[in-house]
Amino acid sequence: MIALIQRVTHASVRVGDEVTGEIGPGLLVLLGVEKDDDEQKANRLCERVLGYRIFSDEQGKMNLNVQQAGGSVLVVSQFTLPADTEKGLRPSFSRGAPPEQAQALYDYFVSRCRAAGMTTETGRFAADMQVSLTNDGPVTFWLQI
Repeated sequence: MIALIQRVTHASVRVGDEVTGEIGPGLLVLLGVEKDDDEQKANRLCERVLGYRIFSDEQGKMNLNVQQAGGSVLVVSQFTLPADTEKGLRPSFSRGAPPEQAQALYDYFVSRCRAAGMTTETGRFAADMQVSLTNDGPVTFWLQI
């Protein structure tokens, strides 16, 4: 399971004319699910995402996690993250989980964020989405379990 996390001052996701999720300061989480992923991996990744200390403390050091910084989370499914790009000029998506498994684990990941007390917004699984963000820093990290 892969999370590409970005520290943002604002992020939103649209499906057509509808805004399905929007946050102020916090984390935009692009979530990719691989074939061998399960709820245990989703739990570990959620803990890591929410605990990752990439927000500044009073001394300006990256020492606070999103909860400590009072931020929110926007989780967007991103089936391209597990792509195999090692050969050729076209990505292979053979590492990605089938849609049913991916959606179940995406929904589970979102539920774990909410259960941890995070204000959590979402995109719409498998939809054609337009994601807008203002990356703060920029600060972006690839987390993989």
